[in-house]
Amino acid sequence: MVFQQRIFKSCLLVLGLSYINSNALAAAIELDTNSDESIKSAASTLAYDLVTFYSGNNSGDVPGNLPDPYYWWEAGAFFGSLVNYWAFTGDTTYNEITVQAIEHQAGEKGDFMPKNQTYTEGNDDQCFWALTAMAAAERNFTNPSSETPGYLSMVQAVFNEQTHRWDMTACQGGLRWQIYTWNNGYGYKNTISNGCYFDIAARLARYTGNATYAEWATKAWDWTKSVGLITPDWQVYDGTTHDSNCTSYDRTRWSYTAGIYLHGSAVMYNYTSTLSSNSSDITSSTRISNSSTWKTRLDGLLVGANHFFSKNESSKDVMYEPPCELIGKCNVDQLSFKAYISRWMADVTQLAPHTYESIMNKLRVSAEAAVAQCQGGESGTFCGHRWSSGSYDGTTGVGQQMGVLDIVQSLLVTGLGGPVTSSTGGSSEGNSAAGTESDETEDEILFNHITNGDRAGAAILTVLVVGLISVATYTMVT
Repeated sequence: MVFQQRIFKSCLLVLGLSYINSNALAAAIELDTNSDESIKSAASTLAYDLVTFYSGNNSGDVPGNLPDPYYWWEAGAFFGSLVNYWAFTGDTTYNEITVQAIEHQAGEKGDFMPKNQTYTEGNDDQCFWALTAMAAAERNFTNPSSETPGYLSMVQAVFNEQTHRWDMTACQGGLRWQIYTWNNGYGYKNTISNGCYFDIAARLARYTGNATYAEWATKAWDWTKSVGLITPDWQVYDGTTHDSNCTSYDRTRWSYTAGIYLHGSAVMYNYTSTLSSNSSDITSSTRISNSSTWKTRLDGLLVGANHFFSKNESSKDVMYEPPCELIGKCNVDQLSFKAYISRWMADVTQLAPHTYESIMNKLRVSAEAAVAQCQGGESGTFCGHRWSSGSYDGTTGVGQQMGVLDIVQSLLVTGLGGPVTSSTGGSSEGNSAAGTESDETEDEILFNHITNGDRAGAAILTVLVVGLISVATYTMVT
């Protein structure tokens, strides 16, 4: 059936035809949320259309990169969606390009700081690739080649480097948004950078059983809460300024910042729950909160996440992006945020089964609404962003397509085993010392950013300048 759909779409494109009426468009992607086969068929179409935006496997292009206007971090998230696509559907179609992308963008040190990105890279950018590598380890995705560090090692490298960047010069801790001083936002401590760090620390603790990671996860949570970025009513603000000693806030609430703390809390709840019957339960340590505390936090954040589901009569419980969606002002990054909270909420149901009914009720309604408006492009199956409107909004893009794919394939989570650990079948190779070598200095980064072409150009210019000086000197003397 999936193969027939693809042949049909290809024929339409070759002939220059498109669906010619709204009824045909409405049926472009059919979805029965009670049928796994229907969900997989819809996901196949969505994934196929998503990958048409990717150019990194073209001759002469860079593996793992998306073309303009998409930033590097979103490419990392893009491949996270494809890892989940394989895990949920069993379809291996995109595994090869996904492994190739992760290996290439991990860079020479296996830490997602490749030379072509380091100069402008932020902590959240690096972390989004690490989240994809962590998902690959937890889902036992196709391992990289033996010449490349394992997915677990890549995540450990990112964790170690970001731990080294934990900033005590103001606000008693926290990660800055940017890694290097020359990038705009270096004075900002945002929740997505700190939330990503919290999440990978929690997941490393669960995967490896190493309590040090759990201590850092707890520390990251405590810092975020103490500076006021997580409010008493479980809302998550965007960030705070370093120069104000974290007393000045951007109170914007984005779905993915709420989602990352929700997911990390579920991981910590799951991790500490497995230790509760152990006589040497380390959760008695004051440095790691116990499972009941994490359950309170998880449940609170789940209620707080209701903020991202519309409540009007025509679109009850349909996910949306409050700061920008209804006014049509979401930028390229923001168009992708619903993808992440969708995938993380699905994971939460596995890590904390008591949340299943509450979460899946919302995801089903949102998935149905999302697919119904996928009526764009020549194929009539590309998706827009405004799911709650009931009609296609006329936009296409990676963020829009990825968002619908993630929420549709999340409906398959029921039949999927939970994320594995090193003791429950995880095969990814780790290296706890990865990333512990000293970071390159800013001078080294700036020097390395100068290309060979720049150096050749500088050498030619130097020769010309010296020649002109010689001519001028000779003229003056004679």
